[in-house]
Amino acid sequence: MDNPSGKSNSCTRRRFFRDSAVTLAGLALGTKLAAGAGPKPLLGAPGQEKAAQEKPPAAKPPEITTNVDEARKIARTPSSMPGRYPARVVKVETPGAFVDGKPDPAKVRDRLERGLAELTGERDMGQAWARFVGPGDVVGIKVNPIGEKLLSTKPEVVDVIIDGLRAAGVPDANIVIWDRRGFQLTEAGFTEARFPGIRILGTEKKGPNGEFFDAEDRLWSRDNIDREAMPYIASVEMAYDRETLPYMINEGRESFFTKTATRVCTKIINVPVLKNAGSTVTACLKNLSFGSLSNTARLHQLWMKAVAEPCAFPCLRDKVALNIVDGLQACWDGGPGANPQFIWDSNVLFLGTDPVAVDSVCHDWIVAERIRRGVQKADDPRMSEFLRIAEGLGLGTAAREKIKVTQA
Repeated sequence: MDNPSGKSNSCTRRRFFRDSAVTLAGLALGTKLAAGAGPKPLLGAPGQEKAAQEKPPAAKPPEITTNVDEARKIARTPSSMPGRYPARVVKVETPGAFVDGKPDPAKVRDRLERGLAELTGERDMGQAWARFVGPGDVVGIKVNPIGEKLLSTKPEVVDVIIDGLRAAGVPDANIVIWDRRGFQLTEAGFTEARFPGIRILGTEKKGPNGEFFDAEDRLWSRDNIDREAMPYIASVEMAYDRETLPYMINEGRESFFTKTATRVCTKIINVPVLKNAGSTVTACLKNLSFGSLSNTARLHQLWMKAVAEPCAFPCLRDKVALNIVDGLQACWDGGPGANPQFIWDSNVLFLGTDPVAVDSVCHDWIVAERIRRGVQKADDPRMSEFLRIAEGLGLGTAAREKIKVTQA
């Protein structure tokens, strides 16, 4: 592949995986939506219409099946999604949270704590956080760093969360900031120097030799995925070359969950960024599913199902205690990558234990902004199909009339 930018191949590939997700998703979704709905052929020459009528219809591609029903057979727990506050969403407007393009830590803290108080009814932050975690928990803060410092979960938001966990008795040794790709965590500012005493875990990583492969030509990341826990299986495969495999870890029909979710964390605080992906949204569910799995490139072929279904597996369904959508800045187009011309200071946070309800409210927020900017004229119900799938899996409430939204 030509590299006209002059940047290193590793940087080019990293940006490819950061920015191409929406392209792959759009292609897959567009193909799915357009199936059977294309324009009719133009007929005119004698016999052409008859030949067209006699031509057998194209074979319908086989349905992509998954093992989500097997995951659903595993018993739920009292803390399983939709969590402690089903069908509830708290919206927190954060005017003035940015000064000269940077978050104002004091204002971020004030507004986020107000939102948590509104959700829990607790004014003391130690008591509020104790609704979700305890001193014996290992709490993973699942951030979204794919936009690097331009549009990722803000470290200032994570600062407030860490202080809240401490107030609830969780020691620093039991707090983890994590995501799928270690290098993106670093680029977004999630480093041990910035968060001393807090573990920073990425599933896909390079080793001490600075390479993805060790001296025996094995991936350093191979032991970071859990091959003993139930994987997400889908009847679709892709083959990866040597340069792509480190970002997928394995091929085949199985996507394995990261050990950070299956073995390390007992509770997860989900902190996605408010982004668009075409005329839909990527927030709580997408941050969890695609951020926790290996071998994801193939999953864009069943896009809507792959966003929702992995969240029905116990390591996510039973552990996500709270969702805090970072909408201090958001993108209304060009997402889920970070394109400066589409980013605006949206000055909002959304909180809730019900990820489906939160995503439903976020979807409406993004669509309204896209309509306001003339990118689309109306909402397309097909673009929120993943919410209805998630609702059908018992993960939360998608029906807007059943969701209670309050403002802090």
